[in-house]
Amino acid sequence: MPDYHDDLRLAQVLADTADAATMERFKALDLKVETKPDMTPVSEADKAAEELIRSSLQRARPRDAVLGEEFGVEGSGPRRWVVDPIDGTKNYVRGVPVWATLIALMERGPGGDRPVVGVVSAPALGRRWWAAEGLGAYTGRSLSSATRLRVSQVGRLADASFAYSSLSGWEERGMLGGFLELTRDCWRTRGYGDFWPYMMVAEGSVDICAEPELSLWDMAANAVIVQEAGGRFTGLDGVPGPLGADAAASNGLLHDELLRYLAP
Repeated sequence: MPDYHDDLRLAQVLADTADAATMERFKALDLKVETKPDMTPVSEADKAAEELIRSSLQRARPRDAVLGEEFGVEGSGPRRWVVDPIDGTKNYVRGVPVWATLIALMERGPGGDRPVVGVVSAPALGRRWWAAEGLGAYTGRSLSSATRLRVSQVGRLADASFAYSSLSGWEERGMLGGFLELTRDCWRTRGYGDFWPYMMVAEGSVDICAEPELSLWDMAANAVIVQEAGGRFTGLDGVPGPLGADAAASNGLLHDELLRYLAP
């Protein structure tokens, strides 16, 4: 099995760099915010953080490709870094601390591209999570000061906690009926949103989560962390990994049941 220790250490350094840039502008009264063609916001901090990550990767891994939310694809090859500089930009621009930088390394193999390293860093919450294929998933302040992550052992939907982002996406896709039925059959539901539900699944504090409309940079880091914590990460169609346009994550025990409610 490949050794991803060096890549994981690099991803941590990249996250440190991004955290410094994003926290410097968080809650700044003169923060510049634009609207992208897809009508979602982008701040100067999004762009600055991604530029810093790309610059660091160009020096440290010049042969690797990079895909970022703000500046697209650069390079080609079997290894590709996938970056969301600020996941939760709407929270960021409103001063809500629930946002994070997502950094993943994807590698091409016999079964296609898969995420092998992931770091999710939420500096305004004082939290960071990470994982690498075969090395497990962890949370803590550093690689040397960390707690291993394990998904829950909840095996009944009636006892499960379900996290989601919003109702509108499910309604727009004509899937609101199944979504609402799922919320009624679960023990508890909460709209935490963005990266956080996946980290809670990995930690075992939430049992299932799902989103109906996503991009690769929203999912790649989350996927490897959930999987290395012992959970499952698929599209709503059940295909493993983050390569679709939506996501379902669980402790594994409830995954098939989750998909029965939400499958397109």
